[in-house]
Amino acid sequence: MSPSPRLKEQERFTYADYLTWPDEERWELIEGVPYSMSPAPNRMHQKVSAALFNQIFNHLKGKTCEAYSAPFDVRLPETPKVSDEQIETVVQPDIVVICNPDKLDDRGCKGAPDLIIEILSPSTAEHDLKDKFYLYQRVGVLEYWIANQTDKTLMIFKLNAAGEYGRPEMYGSRDMVAVQLLGDLQIDLAEVFAL
Repeated sequence: MSPSPRLKEQERFTYADYLTWPDEERWELIEGVPYSMSPAPNRMHQKVSAALFNQIFNHLKGKTCEAYSAPFDVRLPETPKVSDEQIETVVQPDIVVICNPDKLDDRGCKGAPDLIIEILSPSTAEHDLKDKFYLYQRVGVLEYWIANQTDKTLMIFKLNAAGEYGRPEMYGSRDMVAVQLLGDLQIDLAEVFAL
């Protein structure tokens, strides 16, 4: 996944610029650099995303935390009270969970979600495994999940006391995942990866 060549005339972009781009195009902006989110995810990616989202969404009904699926803008400003012209990072993770309602507004989320899930696609794998890994760690996302639809595995990175993601917890297609961050939620990976 690489920056768009037609947007390279300017060195850095902001969320204010991002808001002017065509609605039919999906972009992410990381530290002022735009990344195209095209082509759209494949059908298997969508099935895995829907299965994960359904389990999380249904569990959270009536609770404080809320789940959203892409496209959903997550703005990650360097400091809390900044204008759109100062925000240089906005991502659209496959699934996010936000437990602080103060971070939500009509345009999405402003600040680090508690949980982010990305489903690997051939066109986004390097971006998700490297760029977003370090970004989510730096901004304090408590849990970063990476689902691999091809080998039917789930890696869960949890932020430790030092503010870093340690070794991931690894799960396969026959596992149940206890999500302590969200109380008594159990994710059935057999259902998620039943392709």
